[in-house]
Amino acid sequence: MTSGQEALYREGYRSVCGISGPLIFVQGVRDAGYGELVTIETPEGPRSGQILQVDRDTAVIQVFEGTTGLDESSTTIWLEKSVLTVPVGPGLMGKVLTGRGHLLEGGEVPYAEGRMSVQGLALNPARRKAPNAYVETGISTIDVMNTLVRGQKLPVFTGAGLPANRLAAQIAAGARVPGTGRPFLVVFAAMGITRREADFFLSAFQDSGALAKGVFFMNLAGDSAVERVLTPRIALTTAEYFAFTLGYDVLVILTDMLSYCDALREVSAAREEIPGRRGYPGYMYSDLASLYERSGCVEGLAGSVTQIPILTMPDDDMTHPVVDLSGYITEGQVVLSRRLADRGIYPPVQVLPSLSRLMNKGIGKGRTVPEHRAMADQLYAAYAKAQDIERLRLITGDEGLSSTERSYLVFGKSFEERFIGQPEGPRTLERSLEAAWQCLRDLPASELYRLPRDLVREILGEKGGR
Repeated sequence: MTSGQEALYREGYRSVCGISGPLIFVQGVRDAGYGELVTIETPEGPRSGQILQVDRDTAVIQVFEGTTGLDESSTTIWLEKSVLTVPVGPGLMGKVLTGRGHLLEGGEVPYAEGRMSVQGLALNPARRKAPNAYVETGISTIDVMNTLVRGQKLPVFTGAGLPANRLAAQIAAGARVPGTGRPFLVVFAAMGITRREADFFLSAFQDSGALAKGVFFMNLAGDSAVERVLTPRIALTTAEYFAFTLGYDVLVILTDMLSYCDALREVSAAREEIPGRRGYPGYMYSDLASLYERSGCVEGLAGSVTQIPILTMPDDDMTHPVVDLSGYITEGQVVLSRRLADRGIYPPVQVLPSLSRLMNKGIGKGRTVPEHRAMADQLYAAYAKAQDIERLRLITGDEGLSSTERSYLVFGKSFEERFIGQPEGPRTLERSLEAAWQCLRDLPASELYRLPRDLVREILGEKGGR
């Protein structure tokens, strides 16, 4: 393109009328479109941004690098007449990138085969395919009791200080879709993390070998709020490319969605929008849905996108707007327990409030094991009863409990330490089921009423249980 042709496609404006937070307001703009890219020319060097809103001839621009140091009188805005895209290609595998899709060590992604819009691929609801295969995470409480299914979105609700980062790194290293024969890939996006947390993730991925079979995005706490809003969209666009163009089963881990929503709130406040609950924008529900609903399976295409968003609950409050709205959109939740973490149990999954709504679509005969649903129901029932008896014990003491009730207390302790706790690292589904049977040995055979009697005798012997 010649300079004359380029001038036809780019217009420059020196009519900046305001700067607020990460936003620039420009007057007199003609033919600008929502989502259009802009170049911001300053005496200190160029920056880039995207049009967030157009109201008559005034454009609101979000600046990717932030607005620190910008001056209204010395800033020129150039419209690029294009939308934000990210480079895609098989060469992304094994790469660590910034929240904007650049290499972490600097520079553009090499060997890119093309570019895709960060808004992603709109999935036709009529072409969505029902999930029919489970994703093995290596975490017993998920694989056995809250099974993740290919194409599902299953969030992890955690509290401040709980080992959610360690759990995310472990799932990224151990996840797979057994039995399909399709290639598997992890896309990991961290938002608003500290440099120390970034070093932890990189070290964990290198030690586990996960770095070679994934694509990793790191948005640091010092990066701009605008970049944080873009990070999950860029990660999901990458996942869609590998899933629906190359046929991969892709697991997307997004941490922490609270940081994402805080960035969304910061941008909303700079636009002086009317706030909703706790200052978050009223459109946060639809915004989160635009991310979560990019998971799924598509009729006629081999690949899939599965999501595990991780959300920190401020003050361990499950009614917090970000957690509450995410629960409405997603298909279950895995909840981490502060009580278990304080006892040194890892991963501290609180199984009773945890749930996978699509679990039955990925388990059973021909998928996992025929008794999978029955085993999960038995573990839930036994552990819930053990918790009730533990509370009863505080009133009656040990002498007020029957022998069967005391066996439930033994089971409860064994279940937390030997099944929920797995400090040795990821387990296969077979090893998780073995751990479950070992815990059930502490109960009388008559209490294993949710499992087939023949199976109980086969696994635990003629007497079954104690």
